[in-house]
Amino acid sequence: MLLRADILAEMDGPAVAVENATAAGPVVLVCEHASRDLPASAGDLGLSPEALASHIAWDPGALAVARQLRDRLDALLIFQRFSRLLYDCNRPPESPAAMPVKSEVYQIPGNVDLTVAERYARTAAFYVPFHDRISTELQLRTASGRPSVLVTVHSFTPVYFGERRAVEIGILHDDDSRLADMMLTEAASGPYRVARNEPYGPVDGVTHSLRLHALPYGHLNVMIEVRNDLIDNDQGQREVADYLAHLITHALERMA
Repeated sequence: MLLRADILAEMDGPAVAVENATAAGPVVLVCEHASRDLPASAGDLGLSPEALASHIAWDPGALAVARQLRDRLDALLIFQRFSRLLYDCNRPPESPAAMPVKSEVYQIPGNVDLTVAERYARTAAFYVPFHDRISTELQLRTASGRPSVLVTVHSFTPVYFGERRAVEIGILHDDDSRLADMMLTEAASGPYRVARNEPYGPVDGVTHSLRLHALPYGHLNVMIEVRNDLIDNDQGQREVADYLAHLITHALERMA
């Protein structure tokens, strides 16, 4: 049977990274699609360099914005260190989208006809340590009497299947819309085109991390999607992070 060690060698490093572990603020940032890197064992999955650099492999700009938010909010940041093409950590193991054979117009040869053992090994290598670490950090905060506000950070492509997307920032939620509602109220007169549950929503299966780590425990939570052409350079990343930090901070202040 394939083992986790068959996928991630020692030289690859861990699947999950944590920054600002002693954060004083209440926000816990999660970035599931932070990296386009592949471990040596994966090769190129049969994809071209163009495909591996595209949004199918990661969320461009998302980690940069999350790191800016980390600094502005004195927040804990947890992110995945490898491409979602191997395992999309915002999907449960039973989801076909966890290890997709096709993403938008790209076929992914390295994900075709995976055996049960191969799927299990990927789940053990990427999904389990990632979500175990999030659970551990949240439990430690709860045990010490500290509140946690779960904020996941993503980006999306401006054009999808040939369709131009007008929305610039999406504020997403599942059954618990408390924080999203307040952020949307704050965003009503802002400089960006902001929408609720766009360009994706719960019906698309994108709120897995919120459902796993926030909803059962009553943590305030929200998922943020930023159109990636707005954050493809340092200035754009700073401006969007400033704006999102404002939305989050003011929303939490009003709720308090």
